[in-house]
Parts: sequence; structure tokens; C-alpha cells
Amino acid sequence: MSLGMFCAIPLPAHIWDETCVNQVLVCFPLIGAIIGGLWLAAAKLLLFGKINLVLASAVTAVFPFIASGFLHLDGYMDTSDAVLSRRTHEEKLRILKDPHTGSFAVIMLAVLFTLQFACAYGVTEKNSRLLLLITIPVISRCCSSISILCLKTLAQSGYANMFKKNTGTAQILPIIIFFAAGILLSFLFAGVYGLIAAAAVIAGFYAAMGYAYSDLKGVSGDLTGFALVIAECCGLAAMALM
Repeated sequence: MSLGMFCAIPLPAHIWDETCVNQVLVCFPLIGAIIGGLWLAAAKLLLFGKINLVLASAVTAVFPFIASGFLHLDGYMDTSDAVLSRRTHEEKLRILKDPHTGSFAVIMLAVLFTLQFACAYGVTEKNSRLLLLITIPVISRCCSSISILCLKTLAQSGYANMFKKNTGTAQILPIIIFFAAGILLSFLFAGVYGLIAAAAVIAGFYAAMGYAYSDLKGVSGDLTGFALVIAECCGLAAMALM
């Protein structure tokens, strides 16, 4: 269920079992590990094949968006439109659910792609500590799952409220274990630099989530997508700067 919803990898069948809905967020970090592994493989393959560095960087920059079916990028755009509109709270919530693309979404998408490409260029140019591409999506998705489970959800967020229903310690504990494992692997992969990259992901996520949450008074799938995209860009930035 989690793989079919949060990942664009083709599946032979899509199975939906209502009795397992409360386990979807528990599996979210595992989807991050799959996407991270593919992200690493793509970057390694591009560099091994001596592909033009600019082209390799561009593919590396957009790969996590493609692998997730642009799902989180959609949330990033919707939330950008809402929080940057500077309208009333009710109007911001309306904009958040509006299927039309506003100017702030386009502007923020251009900003994101520019930063993502620049960071990916720095990472591919150095061609070092690439194993962190595995842990960055794991940590960002742990933050997403924890946010939905622990924060107030927006009434209009159907998926967030559905995934949160009938959840408790049994769901939060595995996510915390995945969270700790992601940080530990970051350290094993790159030492102190790995911890810096992990910290950048966490700081980026909660800075973005705190900004959007305080503005919209709740969390939703769109808000977690907004924070996740920013968090992963922060992780890439840390890799590029180290």
C-alpha cells in the first residue's frame, strides 16, 4: 500500500486493505530507503558512465521527485501558494485545496529547482559520501510520519486523518527506530559529515514544517510534502558544502 501510494515504481498489482491503513506511515521510511537506494544507484551509474557533469547533476537533482511520482513536489507547490498568499486563514486553507497553480507555486518551484541543481552539482562534482543519498530520504520521511502522528491534522486533509486513525505507540516506536537507524547509518557512511547532513535534513524539515504549521494551524499531506522537499534539498546542500 505504501509503495503504491508514495513511490512511482511500477507494481504488478495495487493492493488496498483498510485494516492496514494505520501501518502506512510506519512503512513510509522504508519507501525512503528504496528511493534513496535508487537515487544512489542512478548517481553512481551517471558518474561511472562519464556522463556530462551538468547532465548528471540535473538527473541527480530531479531523481527523487521522479521516483516519488512528483507527489511531494505537488504538496510543496500547494503549500507555497497558500502560505505565501498572505490572505486570511480561511482563504489560505481554500488555496491549499485549490487544484489551480498559482504564481507563488511557480516562483517557489523555480527557486527549488535552482537550489536543488546547484546542490546536486556540488555533490556529483565531489563524487564523495554519496552513500548519504540513501539516508537522506529515510530521515525526511521519518520526520513526515512523526509530524502527522504527533501534530494536529487539518480537518480537510483526508489522507492524513485516515493514516492517523487508530495509531499510537505501536506505530510511533518503529518510526523512531528507523529515525535512529538513519542517523546512525549516516554516521557510519560519512562520520561527522554524515551527522551534519542528517542534522541539516532534520533542521530543514522542522523549520519548514514549523513555518507552515503555525500559519495554517494544522498538518496535512501537502504540508509534509512541502517540508520533506525542503529537508532533502537541505541535506543535499550540506553534502555539497562539506
